[in-house]
Amino acid sequence: MRGKRTRTRFAVIAISLVVPACTALGAFAIQSFSRQLRVEGLGSEGVLGRADVSHPRLAITAKEGVDLAELEVRLDGRPVHTHRADGRLILDAPALTEGRHELTATSHSGLPLLHDMSRTFTVDTTAPKLRLSPVRATRPGAPVTVRGRVEDAGHVKVSIAGAPVPVGDDGTFSRRLEQPPARIEVAAADAGGNVTRGHVNAVAPYPLTRAAHLTAIGWASPTVREPVLQLIKDKKLNAVELDIKDENGEVGYGSSVPLAREIGAVKNRYDARKAIDALHGMGARVVGRIVAFRDPVLAQASHSQGKDHRLVQAPDGSPYDGGHYGKLSFTNFADPEVRQYNIALATEAAKLGFDDILYDYVRRPDGKLSTLRFPGLGDQTPEKSIADFVADTRRHIRPEGAYLGASVFGIAATRPTEIAQDIPAMAQNADYIAPMVYPSHWAAGEYRVASPNASPYEIVNRSLADFAKQVKGTGATVVPWLQDFSLGVHYGPNEVADQIRAAAGDGMNSFLLWNAGATYQRAALATLR
Repeated sequence: MRGKRTRTRFAVIAISLVVPACTALGAFAIQSFSRQLRVEGLGSEGVLGRADVSHPRLAITAKEGVDLAELEVRLDGRPVHTHRADGRLILDAPALTEGRHELTATSHSGLPLLHDMSRTFTVDTTAPKLRLSPVRATRPGAPVTVRGRVEDAGHVKVSIAGAPVPVGDDGTFSRRLEQPPARIEVAAADAGGNVTRGHVNAVAPYPLTRAAHLTAIGWASPTVREPVLQLIKDKKLNAVELDIKDENGEVGYGSSVPLAREIGAVKNRYDARKAIDALHGMGARVVGRIVAFRDPVLAQASHSQGKDHRLVQAPDGSPYDGGHYGKLSFTNFADPEVRQYNIALATEAAKLGFDDILYDYVRRPDGKLSTLRFPGLGDQTPEKSIADFVADTRRHIRPEGAYLGASVFGIAATRPTEIAQDIPAMAQNADYIAPMVYPSHWAAGEYRVASPNASPYEIVNRSLADFAKQVKGTGATVVPWLQDFSLGVHYGPNEVADQIRAAAGDGMNSFLLWNAGATYQRAALATLR
């Protein structure tokens, strides 16, 4: 804009800008270049990032006595349209292309020229390039060192798990975390505030585990326990899956969790430390199974106390009839008290020395969602709530060095909403997924297998291939439950061995065997080397 020219004096503001093609110049303030003028919006670092240029407004202000109408503004030598608003001169700057730009403001008001000052500024909307090295831990919660590299090291700040770390001249950085979370967040920010975020998983490779299921009562019985221990001594198995809380809601050992004691869940059928020490002494791992949300003991106690918010409900607010599980059988996965109860048991067990915590019934009950209510769920989906519960548990047990697994239905790989088991989401928050791919549980025609129960190799191999795809990139592995029982079709050593071979064909050499009576077929098991 021009005013009447009498005497011509010049006050010049020079700014060098580098921005990507077709990026609009946003509102940015330039520090004072003379005693009269100030251009607003530029930060103290002298660099504008993507956030700074998102609003195409630039404003010039002046001290009292300076007429903004007397300023002529040019960008790269071309006039820039301006307008007055709120005592400022607003510049309607055009889109800027890649490269350097000069902004000038020339006064023709006759004011004395006090200083000819210039300053170079940079508009940088390109986020830093961040490369992270894989992280490996010896066990969950063990110390790890996070390493990586950024470009343009002199202008980039890096933080790992929220704490700043020094960056070398070559752009490399590292930080040792004594108690790392499972997911370690890393951020690289340049002077313009452009941020690149990444993460690494503190992956502890899951050890080879070949386990057989034992109930608390089974462990307490030498007749049931000793044949399983013999399989370990003979190197047919190297782990026992031992119930912590079972389908009845009973806690097998003398738990100190207050709610477990309050509701009468503690049965003290075995000494957890002695059992763990005995198995560890044999070189065996101990997988502690917690049946999470199928919990008749907690459900019945909660209902009698008027705490039905702990229960899965019918639409009218009454306890949901769980079909063949019974009316007071399923607790509410969305309820904070129910969640904390299971997490408290998991944490206690991890501290006692269980190598794994393996959740079972970590799901909603069967049935249409229209027939179910989950108090406290809010706007979340059941799948998201379940995955968040798994993540909460992992944060508690990881410092104790325990792995976390989640038992899931075979159909969850293709139909996650039927029981609220979203495999990729759960796998992001667990060390392994344990699909129950028992051939007897598949309907005819699943995975193009006419008779799954009569075709153990085919149905196990094909269904587990789906799970392998679902967990890819999550850091979790797959440890399947396999069938060592007969239901409709007789299962001998060959049928059990076929399932083990089928899992191995999918790259899964760990497995869990299920037999309710803890009678396992030695002839189906190869000797471990």
